[in-house]
Amino acid sequence: MELFGITFTGIYAFFICAAIALVLAVPIAFSYTVKNKSYSKGFVLTIFSLPIAVMTVLMMVGNQVGAAVAIAGVFALVRFRSLPCTAKELVNVFMAMIVGVAVANAKADALIVAVVFTVVVCAINIVFNTTHLGEVSRSSKTLRITIPESLDYTDVFDDLFEKYTSAHELVRVKTANMGSMFQLTYEITLKNERDERAFLNDLRCRNGNLDIICAKTLQDENTL
Repeated sequence: MELFGITFTGIYAFFICAAIALVLAVPIAFSYTVKNKSYSKGFVLTIFSLPIAVMTVLMMVGNQVGAAVAIAGVFALVRFRSLPCTAKELVNVFMAMIVGVAVANAKADALIVAVVFTVVVCAINIVFNTTHLGEVSRSSKTLRITIPESLDYTDVFDDLFEKYTSAHELVRVKTANMGSMFQLTYEITLKNERDERAFLNDLRCRNGNLDIICAKTLQDENTL
């Protein structure tokens, strides 16, 4: 590799690339934790380690197609042995891998791309962790109602939704108990959070006192 007019080869090129990968991994891992209460220490370590791991693998493989296929198989095994991850975690994993790939190129232009990409990744993490951009409204709820088969669910709760919610949508209908019951899933936005108990009381009077679940909509917890 050539850097600042100086050509590095062999182990020296590896150490320089490794140092750059580690330096770029620090802000990525740190930016993921900013204003983010749901991260784990293990995942931060993963983000920190991925760039240098990917860079080392690619530098060792080089143009050996067979070795590349074998390593791809190992990565596949690791993926299936791991727990499901959220969409945000998966995106950060791919971003850290991209940095490792760019550094492994061991060229000045590729290193510049890696630095710029790291700045972009950190900016994205900080913006989305410190603002409410893309978040579901705090009053948004997921409502699950169980009703008997004899009850027509198409408009049975319309008056209650009109009274207590500013928005509602039926997103899923599921049969239960050998088809003798329906489970309805709604996405709702309450007009007033304090009316939730009264809303649930009116619903259970309408559905025959069967199960009702009202929970906060956690958009970030969707796993891939």
